[in-house]
Amino acid sequence: MTDTPKKHPATPINRRTVLLATGATAATLAVGAASSSADQVTQETGPTAPVAAAAVCTLTKELTEGPYYLDGQYVRSDIREDKTGIPLKLTLTVVDDDTCVPLKNALVELWHCDALGEYSGFVGNNGHDEPDNGTFLRGGVLTDASGVAAITTVYPGWYRGRCVHIHVKVHTNVTLTPDGSFTGGRELHTGQLFFAETITTKVAALATYKVNTVPRTTLARDSIYDDGGAASGLLTLTPLGSTTSAGYAGTLTLGVEQG
Repeated sequence: MTDTPKKHPATPINRRTVLLATGATAATLAVGAASSSADQVTQETGPTAPVAAAAVCTLTKELTEGPYYLDGQYVRSDIREDKTGIPLKLTLTVVDDDTCVPLKNALVELWHCDALGEYSGFVGNNGHDEPDNGTFLRGGVLTDASGVAAITTVYPGWYRGRCVHIHVKVHTNVTLTPDGSFTGGRELHTGQLFFAETITTKVAALATYKVNTVPRTTLARDSIYDDGGAASGLLTLTPLGSTTSAGYAGTLTLGVEQG
């Protein structure tokens, strides 16, 4: 049960996308880009700030969709359903790669495996037998006026051949349907979100995750992640409490090409 490079017909693998550089990386890049005002953005305070102070738009490649995508999932802010696992509260900010302006009403869609490494719609591919309704740990939300999509899920498990990760797509101009799903629109980005190995090691030791006895591929040995940090989808993770079981908040600013 491994992801293999797979070019989605609506999303060329070489499409330009960006993540905003942060911390020391942003400071270093900002020096070299000081003459280009188009590459600079202004920080806004508060939890929905779309960009970091003096951040510079940097380019990054898209990542494979993988074999487990399903069309027509629900538009909802909580995709856990009855799945066990520690909480993961994601705040993903979508911006235009040319202007760094936040994208409003873009649909950010996620899908990932559960603690046993099983995807809804494909249960059994990682060797476990459990109910499969085709919808757990799948769904998305529309970004707000600040380009922010807030989604609650659980920290993913793992399956053979891949490190812990979450798949993500960004769509624009979708039509919401009466059954709570969406249709149409334009797909702007396909990528993956990754987790620091030090945190995943702690999570993997919890009882809920230890039952997954499939060998775990580390971040460093993953065939998809290229050690590019935030520019390659590595989340910034912050504890939600004093223990690992309290869960984490994960943030990332992702820019997409509209043209």
